[in-house]
Amino acid sequence: MSKKIITTPQAPAAIGPYSQAIRWGELIFVSGQIPLAPVSGKTIEGGIAAQTERVLKNLAAILEAAGSSLGQVLKTTVYLVDINEFAVMNEVYARFFAENPPARATVQVARPPRDVRVEIEVVAEG
Repeated sequence: MSKKIITTPQAPAAIGPYSQAIRWGELIFVSGQIPLAPVSGKTIEGGIAAQTERVLKNLAAILEAAGSSLGQVLKTTVYLVDINEFAVMNEVYARFFAENPPARATVQVARPPRDVRVEIEVVAEG
C-alpha cells in the first residue's frame, strides 16, 4: 500500500506543509479544516454556527474528491476555542451527521490557526 495525496480546489488550499487529505488503503485522513472560503482563502465571518457550517462543507468537498462522503466518516475530532459554544456547534454538526453519526472527540483549545472558533478533522472510509 502507498499513500495517495488528495487535493481539491473546492476546499481551501493547505496553509502550511500538509495535505488536505491522505488516502491509505480504504481509509481517508482529512487534515483539520478551519472556516476558510475555498476560493478566497479568507476566514468566514460570523459566529460558531457559520464557522462550523463552512468547516463541514470544506470537509465534504475534500471527502468527495477522495471518492467518499460525510456518510462514510468514522471519527471526528472537533477543536473549539470556547467549550461554551459546544451546543451551537453541535446543532450545526448534527445536520451534517443526521444518521449513524461517527465517533467524536471534542476539546477546547487555546488558539487555532487564524484565530478561528472551530477546527475539525476526520477519518473516513473510502
